[in-house]
Amino acid sequence: MSSTEVAVPETHPTPWHAMPADEVTQQLGVDPARGLDTAEAAGRLASHGQNKLPQGKKKGPLVRFLAQFNNILIHVLLVAGFIKLMLSLWLDASIIFAVVVLNSLLGFIQEGRAEKALDSIRNMLSAEARVLRDGLVRLIPAEDIVPGDVVLLESGDKIPADLRLVDVKNLRTEEAALTGESLPATKVVDVIAAKATVGDRENIAFSGTMVVSGRATGIVVATGSQTELGRINQMLAEVSVLETPLLTQIKKFGHVITVVIAVLSVLLFSWGHWLGHMTFVELFQAIVGIVVSIIPEGLPAIITITLAIGVTRMAKRNAIIRRLPAVETLGSVSRICSDKTGTLTLMEMMVTSAVTAGATYQVTGNGYASEGEVLADGKPVGAPPEVLGLMARVSLLCNDAELFTEEGKWKVEGDPTEGALYPFATKLSMDRAAEAAAAPRVDAIPFESEHKFMATLNRAADGDMLLVKGAPEVILEHCDRQQTEAGPALLDRGYFAREGDQLAAQGERVLALAWLPNPGLAVGSLSPQDLPRNLVLLGLVGLMDPPRREAIEAVRECHDGGIRITMITGDHKITAAAIAGMLGIGDGKTAVTGAEIEAMNDAELQDCVRDVDVFARTSPEHKLRLVKAIQANRQIVAMTGDGVNDAPALKKADIGVAMGIKGTEVTKEAAGMILADDNFASISAAVKEGRTVYNNIEKAMLFTLPTNVAQGAVIAIAIILGFTLPITAPQVLWVNMVTSVALSLTISFEPHESDVMRRPPRAVDRPIITLFGVWRILFVGALLVLYTLAVFFWMKSQGASDPMARTAAVNAITLGQVIYLFNSRYLLDSSLSLRAHMGNSYLWYGVGTVVVLQLLFTYAMPFHAIFNTDALPWATWLGLIGGGILFFFVVEIEKFVIRSVPALRSIVTSQQKKAAMGKG
Repeated sequence: MSSTEVAVPETHPTPWHAMPADEVTQQLGVDPARGLDTAEAAGRLASHGQNKLPQGKKKGPLVRFLAQFNNILIHVLLVAGFIKLMLSLWLDASIIFAVVVLNSLLGFIQEGRAEKALDSIRNMLSAEARVLRDGLVRLIPAEDIVPGDVVLLESGDKIPADLRLVDVKNLRTEEAALTGESLPATKVVDVIAAKATVGDRENIAFSGTMVVSGRATGIVVATGSQTELGRINQMLAEVSVLETPLLTQIKKFGHVITVVIAVLSVLLFSWGHWLGHMTFVELFQAIVGIVVSIIPEGLPAIITITLAIGVTRMAKRNAIIRRLPAVETLGSVSRICSDKTGTLTLMEMMVTSAVTAGATYQVTGNGYASEGEVLADGKPVGAPPEVLGLMARVSLLCNDAELFTEEGKWKVEGDPTEGALYPFATKLSMDRAAEAAAAPRVDAIPFESEHKFMATLNRAADGDMLLVKGAPEVILEHCDRQQTEAGPALLDRGYFAREGDQLAAQGERVLALAWLPNPGLAVGSLSPQDLPRNLVLLGLVGLMDPPRREAIEAVRECHDGGIRITMITGDHKITAAAIAGMLGIGDGKTAVTGAEIEAMNDAELQDCVRDVDVFARTSPEHKLRLVKAIQANRQIVAMTGDGVNDAPALKKADIGVAMGIKGTEVTKEAAGMILADDNFASISAAVKEGRTVYNNIEKAMLFTLPTNVAQGAVIAIAIILGFTLPITAPQVLWVNMVTSVALSLTISFEPHESDVMRRPPRAVDRPIITLFGVWRILFVGALLVLYTLAVFFWMKSQGASDPMARTAAVNAITLGQVIYLFNSRYLLDSSLSLRAHMGNSYLWYGVGTVVVLQLLFTYAMPFHAIFNTDALPWATWLGLIGGGILFFFVVEIEKFVIRSVPALRSIVTSQQKKAAMGKG
């Protein structure tokens, strides 16, 4: 058959999983018993290309490095640096340029690591595959596989392409990274509904996933970029990273301040020139002084350092930040979209319930760990009843899994459900080794999907016993009695059916356990057909991947802080809703499925995400759409996850959070933050740090900008009214250096405020300088202007020279800023307490540094020559300090009035998010 005779379809109306196996082979032109001919395979390889994911064009190192300068923070720093150069302030300029280069290098390194995300997906592909070619089994490079190839799978294989399965023998595949399911998927050959989501396509084996057990034959239906893995790769490549809220706000602020400075400079220069009381050079220098004073050139460095401090603090809480602005983004998060498996749950199965004929039990614990108890009505059972002991025996002996620890983490080899039965038995004081020695296995019926049970024949001192576990509906059909404390009794099928339904409704996977003493079966020829129909039912066990204990508390803390938690998982609807209910997410019953998401348009989905917090059976496309819908509702979204299927949504979210232990490399590289301990509770801690970072940035701005306004206003008033400049341009630069370096940086180290996680997240459109911020800047700036001018004219009235009066004015505005530092540690709360001045040792270092610098500025001869200053009489300091104390109390009175008047306080609080939980 030539390669031109069969047109292998890339797309078709009926998806492969909805076609019968014979129709698939017919469309692909292949005989499953022989495979493709070598010539046909070569033709298809030339037509379809190699089975590998495309690699887009990468930016070169130089382009990536230069791109780091396309940042508003960097632009402001560069402008400030060049102004410093023009004023021959070489040291200041060198510091600014060093900050620029360091910041750009960090961004360059992080972006290079981020580009590894696509490479990590490509590395998930299999290296080799066993295929049928010309009727012979051949081991070929996976990249040479073509549509129509017949691939043979067995336990441990990595699946090389998307396969439509045509023959299956107990095949189970590990698809958690692709679908989010916590348990291996059991595969079949039956036709699946056309609209089935990825997790429900049970007749498809997906590229990049692993075969856990069994064997199968599959026909290649998609290779390279056409596979599910390829689609995720394409989605990840197309998703653009959002600009963080802080960078957006800084950009707007930069534009506003640039326009304001330009307009003021032109108007003041024109007015001063018209008055004619200053020479052109003097007027120009005065205007330059205003420009330099108003530009907050230290602010970008303060923001960068504050973010860096936040990174360090978060690292101590197991949250590793990969991109610096992501620190602040965490502080503005209003909704966290979390994957379930491995993030909110342990990704370890556990027996949580047990039902016998006479009682219902609850089982405590933490995944595969053996610590925990079996409770009846909330109390430990103590010595277990006989029926529970028999259930524990079946759990230990009718089991093929292996459970062990590796580097302090529990691992299971085999079926996770079977692995979870071992700690259940241990909690009932049963020892596996002792039981195996007392009743060794002599025969077995392995579990297979066709008959849905496992049975072992064990030989004990008092005779053989048949131990069975499996699907309840199958086991019940083989039982006619139930075990009670008084002995076997007639089976109550209705009771166990109802109890099984109840466990399933709670999101638990249900297994039935049964036994038969002295079954009289021959050893060596046991088969599924030999399973007797007079078994004694011991009871049911319910298993699930349990919620992390600390995640429940973290969810509550996030809700207290106005952050909604939304679960987006590939797991089943009932399981997702049940786990969510245990965590405090949703009502424990309501969940929207991927199929329902597909039926919604974007507007309908936006409405849906306002009210629903649990989404199940979702594909990567669904997760991406959900993130976009939430963002369209003007919320800041954090997305957590650990699988490849989470990567596009993580990249699109305002902040992507990957699991550091169980997360794939793809997910880690796509995320802005990695949790080193895979613990959802660490997200809550990181949000707390992020909020503190933003609070400190806001405090730094409201501390720095009044001084800038005051400096510019003092010079502007002198130009407008035509009197001698109270402060010269070089003196302005000195004040800027002292306040931005020695004082402003201390705010970066401010600790958490006690109620930081009880406040609602700030609104998406909240400006970095609110109406309250504008008021505070103008109010404090006006106070500083009055204080500075009052000192200047007081000194002139005492007969002081211009240099001495200016020296006093510089000390006044600097002292005012030192005093205001104590005011500004709390935006509204009182600073009239010892607590207000403790908790930040750097504050006192900063104040001490300013005192030393101002004494040098005032009394050291070299400073007199540089800044044209003069020494002050020591008595002058009494007036300066008295004015500073008065300044402090005036600001405290302003804070008291705002706190006390509800209408004024509401103006401040209204700048925060009104709909804390994002509904409506």
